[in-house]
Amino acid sequence: MASGDERRMVFDIRGKRRNVVKVVYAVLAVLMGLSLFLVTGIGNVGDIFGGGNSSESNLAKEYEEKAERIETKLKKQPDDPTLLAGLTTNRLQAGQQSYGVGPNGEPLPSEQSRTQYQEASAAWSEYLKATEEPSPSLAQRMGGVLFILAQLSRSYPEAEANLEAAAEAQKIATEQRPTLNALSTQAIFSLYAGDTKEAEEMNAAAEKKATSKFQREQLGNQFESTKKRAAEFQKQAAEAEKASQEAAKGNNSGGNPESLENPGGVLGGGGLTE
Repeated sequence: MASGDERRMVFDIRGKRRNVVKVVYAVLAVLMGLSLFLVTGIGNVGDIFGGGNSSESNLAKEYEEKAERIETKLKKQPDDPTLLAGLTTNRLQAGQQSYGVGPNGEPLPSEQSRTQYQEASAAWSEYLKATEEPSPSLAQRMGGVLFILAQLSRSYPEAEANLEAAAEAQKIATEQRPTLNALSTQAIFSLYAGDTKEAEEMNAAAEKKATSKFQREQLGNQFESTKKRAAEFQKQAAEAEKASQEAAKGNNSGGNPESLENPGGVLGGGGLTE
């Protein structure tokens, strides 16, 4: 079971973490964009975020222990896709069950959630190398987990890598199960990953599957709103990269690059407890 410090919310912005508040508001666009996707009723919250709850800490420990047992087996069979899929799933489940409760009773990821999701991401990468036919359901779940990891990233490059991985995972799910939900999710993830062309294609395909004019309008409005927010994220990422390059050259007259790229977290996270 995670300790009190480990369960501290990643959205804490006390003390030195206040220097990331400005960028937090800018890149909360990612959160807002996904929120728009979910509230339309097109997506399924459970598919994206799972059912993690702080009251399920015993389950989190149980899933973690299962993952550790699978890791032992993998020492003898490192390329077994079934074992790697199982490891991915159990790490994912452990992360979901490690969520804490925010000030308004909302579920928020803890440090333990982030750690387990990172382990799931690593296992997922190995799984993809070991199989020619990835599970579409696991791919869809990992897309959501990787998107959450992007929100909890400590730098823009880390966030961008997670967003690209999220889009790739969702693409696997969409190719095998091209439902309206899968297509619209891929459109959202592709926007944040910077692939506007693919995003437009996926959104157009999703609109064709809409069953009413109202649903098509929801999809269109959601897409255009998210496109603007994703563009803002890309702009912030470019500014962070420029500031980092200037700092590396010893030319930091333009400001403090840490205000744009801070280990405390640039996608809504205010830092993690050691």
